[in-house]
Amino acid sequence: MKKILIIRFSSIGDIVLTTPVIRCVKEQVPGAEVHFCTKAAFRNILASNPYVDKVFCLENSLKDLLGQLKAEKYDLVLDLHNNLRTRILKARLGRPSRSFNKLNYRKWLLVKFKINRMPDVHIVDRYLATAAPLGVKNDGQGLEYFISEKDEVDLSTLPASHQKGYYAIAIGAQHYTKRLPVDRLIELCEKINKPVVLLGGKEDVEVARMIEIYFTSEPYFSKDSPYPNHRTVIYNACGKYNLNGSASLVRQAQAIFSHDTGLMHIAAAFKKKIYSIWGNTVPAFGMYPYTQDFEVMEVKNLYCRPCSKIGYSKCPERHFRCMREIKFEFQLPTVEQTT
Repeated sequence: MKKILIIRFSSIGDIVLTTPVIRCVKEQVPGAEVHFCTKAAFRNILASNPYVDKVFCLENSLKDLLGQLKAEKYDLVLDLHNNLRTRILKARLGRPSRSFNKLNYRKWLLVKFKINRMPDVHIVDRYLATAAPLGVKNDGQGLEYFISEKDEVDLSTLPASHQKGYYAIAIGAQHYTKRLPVDRLIELCEKINKPVVLLGGKEDVEVARMIEIYFTSEPYFSKDSPYPNHRTVIYNACGKYNLNGSASLVRQAQAIFSHDTGLMHIAAAFKKKIYSIWGNTVPAFGMYPYTQDFEVMEVKNLYCRPCSKIGYSKCPERHFRCMREIKFEFQLPTVEQTT
């Protein structure tokens, strides 16, 4: 038996992107016992994963975590995060290890000088390459996300307007420059012209409420409205569900619109049709949806993109053209296409 530890401290999307490694190691390495180490805030992402035998969490200090991990005597540590803390952890564990190559220099070239030396390889396949010495190969099954039964959302609890089908928009993202401004989110909802569920955390409630108010205001529904035939009806789910509840709503949506964020990768795990919206980051970083059924919405060849591999609290150029100038040109899948 091989006891293998996989480390990825954060965040939601990055952890979901490691699920092919977890599954392939568990299924392809004879007798493998797979443990996963992450931050306590992300424990539930892995709690229902049948390929994970044990989850360890960074809660208070590396010292406390180290004591727990040392007792396991791992045969191999797969570091899929590769930052200062994981390097300290590996050094103190003193076990054989393999580390994911983050390609930070190439990312820097792309951000600083717009020189693209990134490989045309998705980050999932780069994660899998870290486990290659174990004889692990990509099984082609893609990402996975497991939801406990208690977190599944019964669609009968949604408004009647949404019980027969809806499109979901994940309106949040960790950084401002990865998010559409509220007026553009409203424009997107108008373009969808169908029942829409807004997804996000408590930090997204205010923006979602602004969208909700717009679509319930009298001018919108009056006979003099510029959109008299619109059928956009908003259900504001932001802050009402935990991550697994939001994932359940993603799973049951006809399609999902999402910024470069965790729910986009969860949608890919459910093989949903995805419209991925890119602002200051770019798909060339290798973190586009790991699925065949997606479309990218971005402003190509904009001189300042990418301005960061992560994001900012405001546009460094003060024009925010990367989000302001995105064209919402898409064809929605029918109900039959999503069943």
